[in-house]
Formats: sequence, C-alpha cells, structure tokens
Amino acid sequence: MNIRIFFALIIMSSALNSEENFGIVVHGGAGVMSGLSEESQQEIHKKIQETVSKAYSILEEGGSSIDAVELAVSILEDSPLFNAGRGSVYTSDEIQEMDASIMEGENRLAGAVASVTTIKNPIKLARKVAEETKHILLVGDGAERFAREIGVDIVDREYFYHKERLERVLNSKNKISKLNNESDKIGTVGAVALDRNGNIAAATSTGGMTNKMPGRVGDSPIIGSGTWAQNGVCGVSSTGHGEYFIKYQVAREVCARIEYLNQTLENSAASIINELKELDASGGLIAIDYKGNIASPFNTKGMIRGSQTNKTNLKSEIY
Repeated sequence: MNIRIFFALIIMSSALNSEENFGIVVHGGAGVMSGLSEESQQEIHKKIQETVSKAYSILEEGGSSIDAVELAVSILEDSPLFNAGRGSVYTSDEIQEMDASIMEGENRLAGAVASVTTIKNPIKLARKVAEETKHILLVGDGAERFAREIGVDIVDREYFYHKERLERVLNSKNKISKLNNESDKIGTVGAVALDRNGNIAAATSTGGMTNKMPGRVGDSPIIGSGTWAQNGVCGVSSTGHGEYFIKYQVAREVCARIEYLNQTLENSAASIINELKELDASGGLIAIDYKGNIASPFNTKGMIRGSQTNKTNLKSEIY
C-alpha cells in the first residue's frame, strides 16, 4: 500500500473516532397523564419541540451545555403548561413556592434556589447563585433579596395565577374529592445537555407538590437528588416524589453506577427507577452520557420528554 494512502487512512479513521457528540434532552414532568385532551397533548408537544429546537441550536453552533439547559428550562418556566415558573402549583397558603437548580460537569459548578415566590425564572437565579456567590443554595427571602440586588426579573404574584390549580387547593382543604384537571398531571421541568467540548450540564425547576406545607422543599434544588452533571460520566434531571429522590440521591446514583459498576446509562437509569417503583415512589428522569447516549425511564403512566442529538432527530413524547 502506498505510504501516503496508509497515513491518509489513519487520519480519516482518527477523525471518525473523535467525532463530536452533542445533544439535549428535556422533560416536563412524570405523572398520570390519562386525562390529557388531544388539544392539550398537541400544545405540550409543540412547546417541548420548540424548547428542544432552540436549545439544540445553541449546541449545534458550538455553544455551552449550561447555556442550553438554562434556556430550555426558562422556556418551560414561561409556559403555564408545566409545574414550574408561571405554571407552578399552589401551596396550602395559596401561593407559589418555587425551587430550581443547575449544575455544570466540568468543575461541578452548581447553584440552586428554594421557596422563592416572585422570581419569574428561578433557573436563571440558580445560575446566578452558582456564578456570582460563594454559595450553592439560597432560600426564601434571602434568595429574593439577592435577585433584586442583581436584577433578575421579579413579577407580581398575579403572574402565577391559575384558576383550576387554585380551586384544587381550596377543594383539598375542604376535603372534597380530587379534581380531575389536567394541570396536576404535569410536573417538574428539566434539561440535560452535552456540548461539542464534552461538557455536560443539567438543570431542574419546579413548583413542588399541590397543597404542600409552606416551606416544603423537594429534590429539584438538591444537587445530587434532582440535578447532577459530571463530565466523562453523565448528567441527570429528575422528576417525581421528591422525598424519595432525596433519600436515594437519585441523580447522583445514576452516574455512580456508571462510574463504579460500569453499567450503561440505559441500565443504570432504568434500574434506579424500577427500584423506586418497588418503594411506591413514582417518577422518572432524563439523562445523557459523555458519548451522547440518552435515557428517559419512568414508572408512571407517562412522562413528557423531548430530545435531539447530532445522531438523532428531534422528537417529543408523552407516553
């Protein structure tokens, strides 16, 4: 074989093996889903596809994974379709208390907020906590004050008003049977991404549980439970029964089983969700590994999700 051809083949092989992998996965919560009308399903698909497409464009153009997940989650927070940001459910005090977290896998930069009541996009404030403070988690009045100091968007509580969700809380207080409305079948939102540089990021945002006690905080703002990102391994965003996801450190556990037990992303994620089902803990998660593989297991009737990678087309699913 001609020596020039030989070296050309080596160079081509190396280029193929070093092909950049990148992609984004988002979720809009896991739950019952059975009462969703056809119209509602179409609205959800449209919003998920819009979110994935805009976030993927960032990655395709060489942008960072943390920018992609922040954008994705902020789009979902702006929609009343999901239990995060504008669509957040009510506490027993008939207000919203929102939680969010974000993490970057390169240096484990992380930030979170909990029990915020007037922040338009909690995920944006969580990133500011990560990048502009020495802390990881700010809660309540302290988080709100920090938001005012740095100019993060604050809105009146009327911005979050949702008639059906408020009625559900009022009926729960009066011990009336649960309303079969669609707003309670959609939950926490999240995103995980891998960029062209191999950096992984994850983000999660929620309004929590309907009629929850004031001050209750679930897994979404807890690093390792609701959100985890680790370069060379994987990124995870969780949704479900938060107390269990905290106790079992679900997001971190997915990556740990890959790192220490040599499990695949699919096997690790699925086994954890199945173990939670045995504990009567409902929920699901989305994940992406350093190779661009994705997983989205759930043990509920459905989980709203969407994805796109450099090897797979844009898609959205509910069931």
